[in-house]
Amino acid sequence: MSSRPELQAPPEIFYDDTEARKYTSSSRIAEIQTKLSERALELLALPDDGVPRLLLDIGCGSGLSGETITENGHQWIGLDISQSMLNVALEKEVEGDLLLGDMGQGLGLRPGVIDGAISISAVQWLCNADKSSHEPRLRLKAFFGSLYRCLARGARAVLQVYPENLAQRELILSYAMRAGFAGGVVVDFPHSTKSRKEYGLHFRQAQTEEKAENKQERQGQRMGVEEEGTDEKER
Repeated sequence: MSSRPELQAPPEIFYDDTEARKYTSSSRIAEIQTKLSERALELLALPDDGVPRLLLDIGCGSGLSGETITENGHQWIGLDISQSMLNVALEKEVEGDLLLGDMGQGLGLRPGVIDGAISISAVQWLCNADKSSHEPRLRLKAFFGSLYRCLARGARAVLQVYPENLAQRELILSYAMRAGFAGGVVVDFPHSTKSRKEYGLHFRQAQTEEKAENKQERQGQRMGVEEEGTDEKER
């Protein structure tokens, strides 16, 4: 059997009460999670002005990443599909607001309210069809579309992932771009099989950039209409 959790069972089943407590009590996992979260916050590049930001932790689990966010002086909302993981977070009395939900069905947050988002080892789960009703492409579309909308203009999302292969990496990136994100992938320790870490770095465009892009699209559409009209006259 594969050692990758996402290939063994859906997350809400894999992370049951036993696995949630085992995961949270592991000092090794806690250390890794802290390092990944600190790196994700670094890549968010939030203003160093002492003002707390509201961040979203996608796949927050038992709150390990949220604790790092709190230590860095920010507020956070955590979303996870595993009730068992969230129960552990509640027992720990983490400082974030916790939501039970499936990111593949959209995040359900109001537009423009989030100053930045991180996710540690979660988004690759969307590439698996755990149920007959699951279509990875539709789930990625719903996720990235809702993520783009809930971010403030100019905000970033940093999504640390473990893609199974190149096709999975490209699939995730393509749906981020379709949602409107700019950005790419940051790879730490690219030549190390053991230490290699990938972070999707996604930018929600500032208002001026979006206006310019929308203007270009409208101009292109008008040109297309004019050209079609010319062709009709010539016929």
